[in-house]
Amino acid sequence: MAEFVSVQSSSGLATIRLDRSPVNALSIALQGELKDAAEQVSADPNIRAAVIYGGEKVFAAGADVKEMAGKNYAEMAAISRRLHASFRAVAAIGKPVVAAITGFALGGGLELALCADFRVAGENARFGVPEILLGVIPGLGGTQRLPRLIGPARAKNLVYTGRFVDAEEALRIGLVDQVVPDADVYGAATRLAGQFVSGPALALRAAKEAIDTGLDLGLDAGLEVERLHFAALFATADQKLGMESFVASGPGKAKFAGK
Repeated sequence: MAEFVSVQSSSGLATIRLDRSPVNALSIALQGELKDAAEQVSADPNIRAAVIYGGEKVFAAGADVKEMAGKNYAEMAAISRRLHASFRAVAAIGKPVVAAITGFALGGGLELALCADFRVAGENARFGVPEILLGVIPGLGGTQRLPRLIGPARAKNLVYTGRFVDAEEALRIGLVDQVVPDADVYGAATRLAGQFVSGPALALRAAKEAIDTGLDLGLDAGLEVERLHFAALFATADQKLGMESFVASGPGKAKFAGK
């Protein structure tokens, strides 16, 4: 049974909950459980969207430095593969995912939030990739997902300096999508994710895969990925339901089956 990460689901919405006191340090064990949780959410057809949440006080204050400090190159080369597999599993969840961020999202904590589709932050949240202050660089996507989200110059500023960003700046530079009172972070995140629960699940998955894959391709190759996903959706029940509803009643009234 998992010790640090749990999955609770209700009415099509799952919460992936981090719970490792006091600051959700991302230990090797926690990241292994995170991979299992992400794969569980991905595989369950009854789950249509998910929220990643660290609790009322903190999202995740980074990797467990004490655990890593004594490792040598050979050890970290092996460990880092497993850690990357954990975060890739989160990023690959084929459903809308929202990170609900309270307190600190630093280092690996911010890199975990970057694996979500959207980020909702509390007014007192703080963000950063301070690994440079430890003599290393971000190792779980900070040099790759961060510049894709906020642009290379802004990402380099955060990575090179290791400085923290408050919620207001995070919103301004596009690092988060919403800033709400701290007490409303989880509620706002579940409302955002909840709007997708009754949507066309296969089309949402196709949209996510097309966008995420296309970011790593040239325009022509990305357009071909889009074309193939678009055509494939004509084999789904939701395409029939959606288009028949549009013809009969106009847009936005279809009741999708998720098939």
